Order: sequence, then C-alpha cells, then structure tokens
Amino acid sequence: MEKEKELPKYVSRDISWLSFNHRVLQEAQDFSVPILERLKFLAIYSSNLDEFFRVRVASLRSFKELRKPTRKALKVKPKKELKQIRKIVQEQQETFGQVFRSDILPSLERLGIHLIKQEDFSPEQQAFSRQYFFEKVYPLVHPSYIEAEAEAPFLKNKHLYFIVSFMEEEKLGLIEIPSQELSRFITFPSKGAPYHITFLDDVIRNHCQEWFDLPVESIHAIKMSRDAEMYIEDEYAGDLLEKIKQGLDERNVGLPTRFLYDSAMPADVLKRLRKLFKLSKNDLIPGARYHNFNDFFGFPDPTNNAALHYPDLPPLPHPAFEAADSLLAVIKSKDQLLHFPYHKYDYVPALIHEAAHDPDVVTIKATLYRVASKSAVVTSLMEACEQGKEVVAFIEAKARFDEASNLFWGKELEKAGAKVFYSYPGIKVHTKLLLIDRMEDEKRRHYAYLGTGNFNEKTAKIYCDHALLTAKQKLGKEVNQVFDLLERKVLVPNTKHVLVAPFTLRQKFEEFIQEEIDRAKAGKEAYMVLKMNSLENSHMIDRLYAASQAGVKIKLIIRGICCLQPGVKGLSENIEVISIVDRFLEHARVYIFGNGGEEKMYVASADWMTRNLYRRVEVAFPIHDTDLFQEIREIIDLQLADNSKARIINTAQDNTYKKAGKGEAIHRAQVDTYEYCKRKSTSLSSMEG
Repeated sequence: MEKEKELPKYVSRDISWLSFNHRVLQEAQDFSVPILERLKFLAIYSSNLDEFFRVRVASLRSFKELRKPTRKALKVKPKKELKQIRKIVQEQQETFGQVFRSDILPSLERLGIHLIKQEDFSPEQQAFSRQYFFEKVYPLVHPSYIEAEAEAPFLKNKHLYFIVSFMEEEKLGLIEIPSQELSRFITFPSKGAPYHITFLDDVIRNHCQEWFDLPVESIHAIKMSRDAEMYIEDEYAGDLLEKIKQGLDERNVGLPTRFLYDSAMPADVLKRLRKLFKLSKNDLIPGARYHNFNDFFGFPDPTNNAALHYPDLPPLPHPAFEAADSLLAVIKSKDQLLHFPYHKYDYVPALIHEAAHDPDVVTIKATLYRVASKSAVVTSLMEACEQGKEVVAFIEAKARFDEASNLFWGKELEKAGAKVFYSYPGIKVHTKLLLIDRMEDEKRRHYAYLGTGNFNEKTAKIYCDHALLTAKQKLGKEVNQVFDLLERKVLVPNTKHVLVAPFTLRQKFEEFIQEEIDRAKAGKEAYMVLKMNSLENSHMIDRLYAASQAGVKIKLIIRGICCLQPGVKGLSENIEVISIVDRFLEHARVYIFGNGGEEKMYVASADWMTRNLYRRVEVAFPIHDTDLFQEIREIIDLQLADNSKARIINTAQDNTYKKAGKGEAIHRAQVDTYEYCKRKSTSLSSMEG
C-alpha cells in the first residue's frame, strides 16, 4: 500500500496567494453575479496577477540569481516554486480564457452587446474605424522597425505592444498601443440595440499597414511585466535582505518577470523575440489575442441596464452623526463606530472640517498610508492649516504603487503649513489614526479615530473596514503616544490599552492565545475567532497549532494568504478557515478571544504577517463599549454564517464553496451586514425621534 504523502506544515505563501486569486476568478464564473460585474472580476484577477509577477515572482527570481550555497543557507528553492507557480497560473489562465470567450461574451451578445473583432466590421463600422484611426490614434503612435541582430527596444512595464512581422523580411515592427491616452474600448455609433464595441487594438490591427512600407504578414500582442525591484525591502528584511542585496547584480533591476504573448504568434517570431529580449522559457506566458484585462474596469455599458450591475447599496447615514450639529460632541457623549462601505465616508472629512473651524481645537494629527488622488481628507487638513491649527501628518512614502500620490499630497500639506513626517528607514507606518486635540476646561482633551482602513474616500466605497471614534482619554493618550513615536519624540510607546507593533502587538496576542491554551488544558471552554486579510507568520501559526492541539476551538476568516494547514489530525483538527470574496473587498482585522466567557476583542490595522508584526508600525485597539462590542460581534457572526460567498480553506486548496444545508436559510454576509446596518440606523433614528 502506497504511503500517504505527508503534508508540509505550512502552505507556501505564493501558492496560497494564487489560491486567493482563484477565488476572485470564481466570482467571474459565478452565474449569480451580474454579467458586467463578472467582467470586472476578470479585470481584478488580471490586475492582481500583474502585481504578483512584479513583486513576488520578481523576488523569487532574485533568489535564483544567488549562488547555490547562499540559497541553501536561506532555505529557499526558487526554481521549484517558480515552476509550480507557472503551472498554476497557466491552468488559471486557461479557465480565464474559457470564461471570457465561451461564457461572458455569448451572455453579452444575448443582451445585445457585441464585442467584435476587425474581421467582423460592417462597411459602416469600417468607415467609422478609419475615421477614428486617423483622428485619434495615428497622431499618438510612433511605430519602429526592429532590425535583425539589433539591440532590443525597451518595453515599458505593463504597456501593450504589437509585434508586426513582414513577408519575406527578417525585421519586425513594434507598435505601442496608446491605451494610456485613449479608451481601450470604442463603441460604434448606434440608435439602439444591438450595440457593437471593439478593442482599440482592433482599430490598430485594421489599419496597421498605414504605418509600414513593407507588406504586413501578421500582428500579435505582447506585454512585459517587470521586476518591481524597489519593493524588495517590503518583502524581506534584516540579514536576509542584506544577503539578497549582496548576491544580486545591479543589472537585475527591472528585469522581465513575465512576457505575455498571443499564443497564435508564429513559433519563429516568438523564437526571435525570446533571443532579442534575452528571455528564459520560464519568462514566457502564452495568452490570448488581448492582454491587460484590467482595462475591463472601463468596459462601457451602452444599454444603461441596471440588471447588468450589482443592485445599488447606497452608503447609509449613521444615526448619531447624520443630523448632529457637532460630530465632536457626539463622540464626546459616547464612542461611535463606522462600518465602511456600509456607512457614509463623508463624516471623516466632515469631522476634520469641524475641527479646523473650532476655535478650541489646537492640533490635528493623521497618518496617511494610501491617499486618494482627489482627497477630501487632505483638503480638510490643509483647511485646518489655513485656520491656524497645528497640523501634523505622517506620510508613508513606501506604500506600494501609491508613492507618487502620497508624496504629492505630502508636498501640498507642507506648502499649506503642516508639519509633515515621512517614512522611517526599513519600517513602514501602516496604522490608520487621526487625533484631534481640543482645549476644554483649560485641559487638552483627545478625540481619536482608530481604523482598519486608509483615509481614502475612493477605497472606502469598496473596502470593508471598521473605525472607532472615541473621546475616552485612556485611548486618546495612547494614540498620542503613537504619534510621539512617529514624530521621533519617543523611541518606544508605553501603552496599556492599544497594542503597537513592532513593540507589544505580537507579544500580547501570544499571551491571549496562551490564556486560551491554559483554559483548554484545565478542561474549560476555550476558543478564538480571528479575522484578517492574511495569515503568514510561521511563529503565530505555530501558536495556533499549539492551541488546536490543546483543544482550543479556532475559527478563522482569512480573505487572502493563509499559510496555515487547517483540519490536519494531530496538528490543526480544531481549526476551521473560511474566506469571503464578494462585491466588496474584506479588509478589516478583528481578533476575538473567549477569555472565560467574557470575550476580549481587538480591532486592528495589522494582519499576522511577518512584515506587519516586525517591520511596520501597527495598532490594535480594544472595543470597550458594550454596544459597539456587540455590533462588531454580530457582524462577525454574519460572516461565519455565510453560505453563499464563503469558501472553505482546506489542505487541497480547492476553494470549495460553503453551502447551505438542507432546510438552512441562505446567508450572504455582505448583503446581510448592509441590512444589519440599515436596521440599526432606522431603529436608533426612530428611538431618537
């Protein structure tokens, strides 16, 4: 009898991430999701995969460049992992193409929306295409020839290109598709259904010959993803980072991590490109006719048919804030919670605006991790500067892919008169805090906002987050200590209520886990309910394994990476894991410990990833108010009950949907949470009335 293969103790971080992206792809396959939303999930999947190749695959490639003894010392096997990644991605890409071609496109056609190629243009569409080409496209495009044996042209990261081959010629043509300047989709004029839409790519294909003297033989799309080398410090630190840096050559910066090409491309053309761009076979990823599916975020809906989109869930008024003359007064009277995207985000800039114009407010401090391109929050902070308030802002300049936006707003705040602090070397500031100091009875009173999500009104419409607004001084004073740390006034904050990484957060969570272990060993009820985006740190996973082995019942809600192996006999049989992927992105972190019947709850900006626990300034904060505690607990219970969008995370990594049992009601956590907030809003408003 063949011996059963022993499971590794931890799931590879990158394999687990690909499993998460598969859950995104599942949403595109789900017939209960409106058709244009399914198209958006293909866009999300594509965008996620681009970042994965730029950062994670780039990091693995960096390991490949190290000498073998160094790799052995670091206990990494990049070649094996890259091979596994390539296999999984290829399978997912095949599913992706099947969903798009055989499912979504026919469904759109049944609704009167036709996405057509240039081969299918009618005479009228040909005429429109020609006019559009010469008026809009031709002035923006500057094709070039690539001579045989010539030096390779530089392909910009994530930009789209056409490779053109010519009859009886060795040279190739290169065209950059101007999708940065023009819409990727062109809708042909129509008086009604049927509607016809084409790719910008097809307009270019249709008139490609206009640019070249030589007769065109074929034209195929390519796209290069490049190493996001500048982000390697976010993935690795300390001795490991130094060893990687020492083992790498400067030439690696910006190397290709994925060369996506149209699989219909002739083999001889692909061979020439591989030689030209010095690509390995592992760099080559076959794709379909079109790349950059993240452009489908902008796919037009000429029908204006509401049924093709999710039903509208307009952000709800918060009953205590909506009609209040003063938000500060409301917070002073009682702690308040905002749940995004279910509640309006308007209250956040409105709170800063009120503080800016309150003569008794002296200081406003905020951490800014990812700032919206049009930021009402930053505008309100600049307004506070104009009103003579002391404004202190901590700008995280290393927020991946948002560096430019953050630095822009940092400069604007400096111009307005704010005191601006930027990143620490080697550490990120990920906590989401706002502190307003107001003089009351000749004393400074702190009003604090502690959140799980960024001060970003754009993402607040699609990210599920919690924010506590409190005037409790024991919390406000400790938030002030965190700002003292950020302003370089103290080296270590001395906090008793809030947990601060990289100082006390990990240690306190370990203590809470140990307390549950001790209860279980004493024969008492012991449990944990933990919600986070990612669970990757092996030390914390080991503590959860120890708790499971002691008999602690553990329920995890993990949206993304989960390196823990659940349900393994003798290791983790008391651990259950679900992941919810739905119309909104689950982003909140909530940690609940049984605590002998008097549950302890912390809400946090931090996941249990090595970088969050050791290399970021993070804050976890307790929920002391019994009403608010119950509110979050009930929302977590709604998520645990989800049997529509929850997937069971298991050792097979197959993302099986959690289904309703016979006679069991259907639960969909995000819709149920919206209805819950709506009922709370209505009932509290009627009580106040």
